[in-house]
Amino acid sequence: MLTSKIAINQEEFILMREYIQKECGIVIGDEKMYLVESRLARLVVETDSKSFKEFYLKAKSDISQKIKNKIVDAMTTNETLWFRDIKPWKILEDIVIPKFISDLKSGRKNQINIWSSACSTGQEPYSFAILLKEALLRERSLNPEQFKILGTDISPSALYMGISGRYNSIAMSRGMQDRFAIFKDKYFRQQDTVFEIDENIKKMVVFKKFNLQMPFTNLPEFDLIFCRNVAIYFSTEFKKELFKKIYMKLNKDGFFFIGSTESLIGYSNDFEQIEYQRGVYYKPKK
Repeated sequence: MLTSKIAINQEEFILMREYIQKECGIVIGDEKMYLVESRLARLVVETDSKSFKEFYLKAKSDISQKIKNKIVDAMTTNETLWFRDIKPWKILEDIVIPKFISDLKSGRKNQINIWSSACSTGQEPYSFAILLKEALLRERSLNPEQFKILGTDISPSALYMGISGRYNSIAMSRGMQDRFAIFKDKYFRQQDTVFEIDENIKKMVVFKKFNLQMPFTNLPEFDLIFCRNVAIYFSTEFKKELFKKIYMKLNKDGFFFIGSTESLIGYSNDFEQIEYQRGVYYKPKK
């Protein structure tokens, strides 16, 4: 049980929040001391640290990066659901996927690259895969291998869940409702309270650990990038850098989506905003 001796103090809070921002870009305000304490207290105990400062020093000197990974897991929100916000998925169905299918059938492209850049536990890239699979049922001349879906996240535990493709009933209830409810029976196999996604959908997605602070050098160019509900946690400087890097990796006719409460105003002038049925997507100015 934690005692007051290892409750976080102001000096330790400053050390931890600077470490967290350096390692994963998350900006933590002055009022979030308790948040840091509550999310990391268990790790302080697990590492036999007598204080948050000792824990910080252990994290910095840990060559294996196991402590860092646990800190990232604890501090990242990993908030996600199936077909989140509805409107982007309507745009995908009506505009984006038909464009991709047309490009492939005409020979303008032979492959479509899609990136879910903060994929958390995998619901977003698997939602892509399901919609594509549905579209391809009507386009027998194309095959799923022509679509390459990359899901990346900084959290090792979130990625593990995505790779496993296994979700409990609570996770399945979040977003897999209304018009999407049919997909639960069609693309998942239930075992007791666990739902495992169909193998044909699972193999459409490749998951990799990736920190958005890192250079994008080894990433391919993409036709579609989702970077939704993650930049809100970053500093102004990092947002500008991130959106510039995304612009450089987006094909000239590609599509870019951010969260419904997010905006590029003040961070990037590289994209044209387009509205469709009260939803918004972006095209690069190239």
